[in-house]
Amino acid sequence: MNLMFLFFWSICFITMFILILIIMISKKSIIDMQKSSPFECGFNPTSKKRLPFSIHFFLIAVIFLIFDIEIIIIIPMILTLKSTVIIYWINTIISLMIVLLLGLYHEWYNGMLKWTK
Repeated sequence: MNLMFLFFWSICFITMFILILIIMISKKSIIDMQKSSPFECGFNPTSKKRLPFSIHFFLIAVIFLIFDIEIIIIIPMILTLKSTVIIYWINTIISLMIVLLLGLYHEWYNGMLKWTK
């Protein structure tokens, strides 16, 4: 038991010694305000925080993500063509394509695919 306390205190002492040594010789002793402020793509972070955001750009990004995920769903279907029953595979592909085309038509009808306003 006495040996365990000795090990505990020696480990605590070594840890504190290394911590103090690291603090003393660290390179971050000189604090520069420009270096400590965040860099946000060339914009001044102390300026107005809420800039106007284009909802049209956001909708285009969401549409891109949706169609990107749907392409990821289609690729394994092509790879499983030989190992499935062809009638079920064709029905699944046709129903997926109908859903994709209906979604594309809906977005086109609502004017979400226009690049300019």
